Amino acid sequence: MNFMENITSNQNSRVKAWQKLQTKKGRDKSQTYLLDGWHLVQEAIHHDGHLHAIMGTSAQLTEHQDEFPQGVPLFEITADIAKKLSDLVTPQGIFAEVSLPNATREPQYIHQGAWLFLDHIQDPGNVGTMVRTADAAGFAGVVFGEGSVDPYAPKAVRAMQGSQFHLTITTGDLLNWTRTFQANDMNVYGTQLDEQAADLFTIPAQTDFALIMGNEGQGMQDDLVQATTQNLYIPLSGEAESLNVAVAAGIAMFALSQH
Repeated sequence: MNFMENITSNQNSRVKAWQKLQTKKGRDKSQTYLLDGWHLVQEAIHHDGHLHAIMGTSAQLTEHQDEFPQGVPLFEITADIAKKLSDLVTPQGIFAEVSLPNATREPQYIHQGAWLFLDHIQDPGNVGTMVRTADAAGFAGVVFGEGSVDPYAPKAVRAMQGSQFHLTITTGDLLNWTRTFQANDMNVYGTQLDEQAADLFTIPAQTDFALIMGNEGQGMQDDLVQATTQNLYIPLSGEAESLNVAVAAGIAMFALSQH
């Protein structure tokens, strides 16, 4: 039987601690982050996310009681507290506190799989979409380079829709990752709007490589542009000057990866 506590006050110390998980500083200190909504909580349960607590309104706890794993503390909260924990206008009313991944991956030990590198990607919606698309395309992991948004910020977590439990998410120096992948005989492709780049659709599909997506407005950093195996562009037939970075990433990931 799971331990259950009823919390009715916004001033409760647990509520204040959970609220701090909306900030990077709070997440770094506790090494946990917040899942908001049943779909995300369920993904964590089904994919061995390390759950510290499940918090929900009476209605939500009753609705999902058969799916809660043994040993995870449950907290019944008011609708008012649910609003404090969510940045949604009308939250679903169920949350979980889960551990941040504690294993940082080192590129020298990686010799296979498709990887997505994010260079200064700053929109959490774009980040979430790209992580979810990498998951759908069968990628092994996503590496967040310097200047990219925190993947565990509330908006990014919502946009990832649980895909963070299906692949590796880590941070790193993308120049180091690029050079190390190449030393391990893995191609690293950049993406840019440039006549000097190669047409994406002329590159043979493969299983072990990395794809770098650059900042929404500025594109990739110059040192990364120089370091890649090859830079690619997506030929556009219509009048639009460019594609949204997450859309471009989706096209490139499926085009390059072997299915």
